[in-house]
Amino acid sequence: MAEVVKTKEKKQIVKIEEEKQNKENKLSKGENKDKNKNKNVSTKEEKKSLWARFLIFCNGVKSEFKKVRWTSKKDMVKYSIATIVFIVFCSVFFYGIDTIFALVQSLFN
Repeated sequence: MAEVVKTKEKKQIVKIEEEKQNKENKLSKGENKDKNKNKNVSTKEEKKSLWARFLIFCNGVKSEFKKVRWTSKKDMVKYSIATIVFIVFCSVFFYGIDTIFALVQSLFN
């Protein structure tokens, strides 16, 4: 009975692996199509002047800044306090370890 269960599990694992490979193959085919599209776009953009490309870049930066979710003052204070507490804890921890090792070393010398 246990052998039958193991063979069923192996078959399921093989099916899952085959599905993953099929998905990867589909994705790689899709990437090839995207690469061909990007080749055409890059040749068109290369023909544009430096100033036009700079303006396109600035517009892209502006649109990305609109997507940014800035943290609130309350959250920044909370995160800053957590960071300072963590730094103090680590400093005290390593200072303690260093002190213990110094004491142990002085005892054996």
